Amino acid sequence: MRGAVFLGPGELELREIPDPRPGPGDILLRTGANTVCGTDVRILRGEKSAGIDVGVVLGHEISGHVVEVGSEVTGFSEGDLVGLDPAVSCGVCPYCVAHLEQLCLEPRIFGYRLNGGLADYVLVPELAVRRGSAFVADPALSAAEVALAEPLGCVLNGARNYRPGIGTTVLIMGAGPIGLLHTQINRLAGASRIIVSDVSASRMEVARQLGATDVVDPSRTDIAEYCREVTGGLGADIAVVCVGRPALVNDALRSVRKRGRVSAFAGFPKGEAGAASIDPNLIHYGEIEVYGASNAARQQHQQALDLIASGAVDVKSLVTNTFALADVKEAIEYSASGAGIKVAVVPD
Repeated sequence: MRGAVFLGPGELELREIPDPRPGPGDILLRTGANTVCGTDVRILRGEKSAGIDVGVVLGHEISGHVVEVGSEVTGFSEGDLVGLDPAVSCGVCPYCVAHLEQLCLEPRIFGYRLNGGLADYVLVPELAVRRGSAFVADPALSAAEVALAEPLGCVLNGARNYRPGIGTTVLIMGAGPIGLLHTQINRLAGASRIIVSDVSASRMEVARQLGATDVVDPSRTDIAEYCREVTGGLGADIAVVCVGRPALVNDALRSVRKRGRVSAFAGFPKGEAGAASIDPNLIHYGEIEVYGASNAARQQHQQALDLIASGAVDVKSLVTNTFALADVKEAIEYSASGAGIKVAVVPD
């Protein structure tokens, strides 16, 4: 089969690799779709290297159809449409024992250490099957919709931390795929005002369609001043940083009210390039709560699939471009350019 093999920063090669041979505890999927994540771009740029094995097939936003079920596996049948929670937790570290599996100390992640979805087939190994990382999805959904349960699950994990609610004013910084998912989750949670900031007029129009009440171009408007202006001088209740620009963290701190909540949700460059200069007095005097978010738990992946299947969250409109696997390099480059919103890669 073909797989997009990571050979180091800046090096990705679509190669012929051995066909997976499932064992009795495994499941074999024919890839339905693998949507491209900003993390894939960061891996290729060398901005993310922790836990990434050279020689792995990239891609962690995965869906596929079952083509073979191991003799010891139950609950799956040939032809099932399946989504994967890519972070396969160990189940025994202190975080897993505390039901915080998204913080697992030794996760095995598809597209990082397990071969991912930028390939013709994906082997779901026994550990992932036993840990419940594979989910049978509603067959009425498209393969790309099922793949997008992965980022939506991560957004649900982030929202669990920053606690959206009825009547809140929320600032979403960035109208890429992640920002648009946070927009929808806050709309569902009952936010009365959702301010989305982005420099792209086309993306801000999509944000309006998905629930934003205000759209602001931060290159023309001081976003913190805008948040205070529309809230009687107080500021937003919540600010979510959805773009990996470190300077936005301090902008988020400036934009929330006292006792506000800030989520540094985006992935940031490693080392000095990702260091943020912040004013700690904003946190100190404002009693501001600051959160991160890492991966998603299995429960959140199931919730994401349910929200997509019910139509409560629209992920289909986020997929603006589809590429064949043969054009995987072009697909990742196009995603990195920011020209579209979400790119899907499918077998030819």
